Amino acid sequence: MTVATTFTRKALLALCVSSLALGSGSALAQQKRLLIGTTSSSSSHYGYFVAVSQLINKEVANLDTSVVETGATMDNLRRMERRQMDFGLVTTNVIHHANAGTGDFEGKPSKIRLLWIYSIAPQIAVVRKDAGVNTLTELNGKRFNTGLRGSATEKTSDAVLELLGISPDVVRGSTGEIVDAVKDNRAIGYVKSGAGLRIDASTREISTFTPLTALGLDAAQTAKIQEAMPELSIVEVPADPSANLPDFVTWGFGVGAAAAAEMDEQTAYDIVKAIVEDTEVQAAAFGDVAGVDIAEMTVRYAASPLHPGAVRYFRERGLDVPARLIAD
Repeated sequence: MTVATTFTRKALLALCVSSLALGSGSALAQQKRLLIGTTSSSSSHYGYFVAVSQLINKEVANLDTSVVETGATMDNLRRMERRQMDFGLVTTNVIHHANAGTGDFEGKPSKIRLLWIYSIAPQIAVVRKDAGVNTLTELNGKRFNTGLRGSATEKTSDAVLELLGISPDVVRGSTGEIVDAVKDNRAIGYVKSGAGLRIDASTREISTFTPLTALGLDAAQTAKIQEAMPELSIVEVPADPSANLPDFVTWGFGVGAAAAAEMDEQTAYDIVKAIVEDTEVQAAAFGDVAGVDIAEMTVRYAASPLHPGAVRYFRERGLDVPARLIAD
């Protein structure tokens, strides 16, 4: 073997190694990195999005997602508008206002599109049975809490009751303060977000010692809310025998994920597909997701346009996506 031949083979080998390295680098360059806006790390919803990130990284090729602790819905929407986040946690009532340019977004509509809803938050109004109050209208003048101080429940319930012409003697306070007030009969009841379609732990605790009555919407009240507050969903809460509560209808909103309209359709499609078709990862992190058809829940409770990638996937599953959920 000549020196020239040896040199040629070494050169070819070096060229092959170089080509492989360049190919590997190109593959890495093609990997898309996405940031997911969440909420406080102490929240169970933060844990849900950690699971979502892990699921997407495993199931969707060329995507690498990471979660970021944020101030929840409002913070996430603003960061997405500034392109600091790619997608993140939202509630359906707030994203409706963002798209419509109403409420906190008055005159400044955005183009944030819903991807999926994974939980529904019915606003459940309960009162002590011994208060003798059986309808929302009968709350007029009664000492009643419309939601924990500073919460979305408080803000929404105040608006709903005002719309319906109902004026309770509102008692404000934290979770502990209001639960104690109901137990001691210093307030006859409160509005609290449900745990999925069930009453939450605080309400269940009260019901153990104090019989409760759930105050649902009648047909006229339901129609009024649907017309004047399209950002809200009308939710049918099933009976809860353990708390001796019958089924009833109330207002509520969904909790889900949204992305800027600029996210390409294929990426949104792949993400939504991975989320909807998963039956284990999300449920292990957030129990309310267990047994839930995320696609059907999204189409049923969405209050603003869906991302085109989500629309395409839901239609492929045979779901009828209403015109109101299709972006212009």
